[in-house]
Amino acid sequence: MTDLLPDISDEHGELLRWIPQQWLDYGGNPTFHGRVVTLRCFEDNTKVREILSGPGEGRVLFIDGHGNLNKALLGDQLAELAVKNGWQGIIVNGAVRDVSALSMMDLGVKALGACPIKTEKRGAGEQDVPLRIAGILVAPGDYLYADLNGVMLSEHPVELGGAD
Repeated sequence: MTDLLPDISDEHGELLRWIPQQWLDYGGNPTFHGRVVTLRCFEDNTKVREILSGPGEGRVLFIDGHGNLNKALLGDQLAELAVKNGWQGIIVNGAVRDVSALSMMDLGVKALGACPIKTEKRGAGEQDVPLRIAGILVAPGDYLYADLNGVMLSEHPVELGGAD
């Protein structure tokens, strides 16, 4: 199912929260969904590595990098780790790098933009905290649905017409 969001919006619009932000798609799998794990960090992706090193179990990591495009919070090495450990996708409210490599991976990746510069490694960041992205709440455990149309969230899973 390529255009997932229009279909679930038509069917379940009252259950969904739309993030009114224009994401760029970088991963090889533009349509993905899963339970949300949240992370807030700034110019430091140490916690990104820690989280993606654990079992993904079909989940989506939502990283709030404060919209900063000065350093990339995700690159090919961390994305490979995510694929290996069963993560469905990664949303970065910030920058990614190694965009050509990301496009070849079986992983959903959305971000605000690209930056070739790596982050600091200070071990900073907050996991499993509520985030506010473009005025919309992103809570740990939410169900996230993404495709080329954007990103939607729900407190409860929605029927995907046999896909879920």
